[in-house]
Amino acid sequence: MMPALDTLKAHFYKARPLGAVLVALWVSVAGAEVVSGAQLPDGSQKVGENRYRAPRDFEATLEYYRAVYSTSNFPRRQIVNQPGVKAVHIVNPSGKNFAGLNIYEANDEVRIYIVPTQQAAKPAKKPETTKPGRKK
Repeated sequence: MMPALDTLKAHFYKARPLGAVLVALWVSVAGAEVVSGAQLPDGSQKVGENRYRAPRDFEATLEYYRAVYSTSNFPRRQIVNQPGVKAVHIVNPSGKNFAGLNIYEANDEVRIYIVPTQQAAKPAKKPETTKPGRKK
């Protein structure tokens, strides 16, 4: 027997697993390392000044950054168009702490370079001191 449509029996709404997906995403993003305001994937290793080796392949690293920095707020552009080399630049529109990120793959390694802001890139000049002249 089919229930009537006009029954007074309440049917509860079943929650979708969207909450679980958001919690999993938050946990994966929450434990990430932040350097100069830029977020790095878990397991990234420092290889030089502002340079890091990503633990995953190029596509997985780009997926991570799509989740962290949305494409609508952080524009992307392809840097290199050569066989065997893939590179993408993510622009930080606020320019606060870092100008952007370069993600590139070469020699079967994925690297991340944090592009410093212009203020951070220029070394601070020391004020010149004048030496007193010799007395004759």
